Amino acid sequence: MAYFKLQGVSKSFGPRSVLDNVNLFLDEGEFVSIVGTSGSGKTTLMKIAAGLTAPDAGGVFLSGMPVTSFPNHAAIVFQNYSLLPWLSAHANVLLAVESAFPAWTKQQQASQASKYLEMVGLGKAAEKRPSQLSGGMRQRVAIARAFAVEPRLILLDEPFGALDALTRLTLQQELVKLCQEQSPRATALMITNSVDEAILLSDRVVALGRGPAARLSAAVPVNLPRPRDPRALLHDEAAVRVRARVTEFLAAAGSKSGEAAAPVSPRSTSVPAEVR
Repeated sequence: MAYFKLQGVSKSFGPRSVLDNVNLFLDEGEFVSIVGTSGSGKTTLMKIAAGLTAPDAGGVFLSGMPVTSFPNHAAIVFQNYSLLPWLSAHANVLLAVESAFPAWTKQQQASQASKYLEMVGLGKAAEKRPSQLSGGMRQRVAIARAFAVEPRLILLDEPFGALDALTRLTLQQELVKLCQEQSPRATALMITNSVDEAILLSDRVVALGRGPAARLSAAVPVNLPRPRDPRALLHDEAAVRVRARVTEFLAAAGSKSGEAAAPVSPRSTSVPAEVR
């Protein structure tokens, strides 16, 4: 039985059908990415997966139980950091730890927050507020906060989309390491607008077609050893095949939508604001 699954999920907003019969199954410890184009409804799908929005049909299940609100033992990382600006980096992480582990002593909670800030390289910036941190440092805090609650499931909503290329690459590698170091290994579902980012991080990649009534493609396995070098992936035959299958589905889905298909870049598909 799949650890986490979306089964027969459909969603409309008024007369507009956004998602139609979406099915996705994740085994425990898997890292799966969803790549989509403009108007595909990726953010709507992520909100449904997180229990923040109810589907019109179908359901979301975690360990066989229906998800109707944000699950226990789960965490989410957004593109826009979502930090409380009046709290320090340590206090932002600590707030999540206190909520996840209320029975722990104050010392244990503070130690947990410090541990994960150290793991993302922010030990010396623990007392700085978000306004005193760069964008990359803020996202490090958000990632530390997510993993400090020791999640079994982590949801990633375009977590690196607002970062420069060098910072993005560093945090991508740190994210994979944190997922693998969790015991048991964290199960991760990420939405992204970059095919190459999905190949770099994932065990499987799924494409979400252009709306209305968007559906998922068949999952494409990424059978490549870790750690992965993004430069090497540009010329790796297995990575090239994955990239081709995903981009072909996205291009075909765009042409079938009745709208002009947006250009699909295999390196970093830039996706404007979509149905949310």
